[in-house]
Amino acid sequence: MSSAMGDTLSRHLAQSAQQAPDEAAFTFMGFGANRDGTSVELTWKELDTQVRTVAAGLRRAGAVGERVAIVAPQGLDYVIGFLGSVSAGAIAVPLFPPDLPGHSEKLAAVLADAAPSFAISAPEQREAVADFCAGHGIDSGVRVVSVEGLTQTAGTAGTQDRTAREPQPEDCAYLQYTSGSTRTPSGVEITHANVCVNARQALAAYDVGAGRHCSVSWLPMYHDMGLMLAIAMPVVGRMRSVIMDPLDFVQQPVRWLRLLTHYERALTAAPNFAYDYCVHRVPPEERTGLSLGSVAGMINGSEPVSPRTLERFYEAFAPSGVRRTTMRPSYGLAEATVFVTTSPAGEEPTVTPFDRDLLAQGTAHVAEPAEGGSITELVACGRPADQEVAIVDPVTRRRQQDGKVGEIWLQGPNIGRGYWGRPLDGESFGAVLEGGDPADPAQRWLRTGDLGIWHDKQLYVTGRIKDLVIVDGTNHYPHDIELTVENAHSAIRRHHTAAFAVSTDEGERLVVVAEHSPAVTDPGTHLDEVTRAVRRAVSVTHGVAVHDFVYVPPGSVPRTTSGKVARSACRAQYLAEARTATKHAALKGAGTA
Repeated sequence: MSSAMGDTLSRHLAQSAQQAPDEAAFTFMGFGANRDGTSVELTWKELDTQVRTVAAGLRRAGAVGERVAIVAPQGLDYVIGFLGSVSAGAIAVPLFPPDLPGHSEKLAAVLADAAPSFAISAPEQREAVADFCAGHGIDSGVRVVSVEGLTQTAGTAGTQDRTAREPQPEDCAYLQYTSGSTRTPSGVEITHANVCVNARQALAAYDVGAGRHCSVSWLPMYHDMGLMLAIAMPVVGRMRSVIMDPLDFVQQPVRWLRLLTHYERALTAAPNFAYDYCVHRVPPEERTGLSLGSVAGMINGSEPVSPRTLERFYEAFAPSGVRRTTMRPSYGLAEATVFVTTSPAGEEPTVTPFDRDLLAQGTAHVAEPAEGGSITELVACGRPADQEVAIVDPVTRRRQQDGKVGEIWLQGPNIGRGYWGRPLDGESFGAVLEGGDPADPAQRWLRTGDLGIWHDKQLYVTGRIKDLVIVDGTNHYPHDIELTVENAHSAIRRHHTAAFAVSTDEGERLVVVAEHSPAVTDPGTHLDEVTRAVRRAVSVTHGVAVHDFVYVPPGSVPRTTSGKVARSACRAQYLAEARTATKHAALKGAGTA
């Protein structure tokens, strides 16, 4: 369906309800005492009717053109609230309830930035959401409603509201806030055309579609990939969506794998750490009965993808039917709606050893074991679907030749139209290559802030520009250092380490903050041993000294709402604590002088 014909989520939903009214559309699996979970299901007709009713209620309340924050728990009401908002001609803002641990500051910052007129919550949370807004100085004009309340308000308008203006492809459908823990949130304006195009790009790249496949997801629906996998792709592709709560995955990751066993030919996705989490938290006795041979694809969307994670997951679950070709390393970001590239269908993930020293200097050279030297293994994230990817020198804005490290720039109909409330400045959206014409929309690119290379017709993501650790003029990728640290001693918790640079009188220096394993009860007794092991490993592997090693309890390293380590937030926290310690030392000295 082209934009001219009305490429919107509401049109796709109406079409599915007409073509397959009684076909199962969305299933939510809740877990409690029941080991296998309890399901609640909607057909395409039932979903379309409820969405139309909620949309009518929002229109009657005056939500057309306004922002509507979705702050409901994971479930079918979240789906209905989101689709009802975009169908009403409002701008949805997919978020999370105030009770999500550790993220109240981000929720407050996003609500202040988006300034919604409405917030859709669960009936039992309406008062808590209103109190949260009031307590954080959010505009008191926010009206907190529920799907149930909107349904009662609309009455039978859901089936009679046919004369209301339908959303248009160029209208903003929702604001996708990036997952980083920053005090200045960025909400990407995603149009109906953006999300529908990106859903089709992903459906084609992963080779899934109506009548053949389904999606299974525990990813939070306020996250870009969670929204695409659980809502957008199923609606655009008329593909059944099976959803569970992220907390149910965290408590027992085997639940995710059991759903993949029960719902055949499923497409699913998770960040890199989640696959390792399954390896460690699903013991052999729980793997009995798993049958993963029919899984259509397991997207690994955390950049860069760890080759060791791919291998560990395959070795652990190959007896359950997992095939190497099922693993689909991918790359994406909110500014591109989400999906950009994935490994070719039917091929095993490509892992390539590069010379670490040359890579730090900006050149990708495939390392042979006989050559010696240090090696970095990178996983290819594949190729784009109906998008253009360029590797560009971030300073000169010139295209780089294959094998040269540069910033990843993107063009395509899936690119969002900018950040909410901010002009196009050419630094993110609307960037132009050297010699290009900024006035020509066809020459505008998205600067991702990610570093990567083209090698052998595939994209490799090497890191983020802002996270790059530069010590004595040499570039170091933080994820490389973090992996070395985690392998240096068994008392260090995997996927809970942050490496970053700080300014000192001697220039930029490396700091590492690492959580100790939850199994460690008295970390002080072996602090010296762990510190020596870390300093030695980093020095030998990377040729750089650790200026400061901070050994902290579990839960200390900040993470984004999508579960990734938030290095910039960790660095800010470290510097704040260092300033406080310096101040206290100065006051103590003054008091004893």
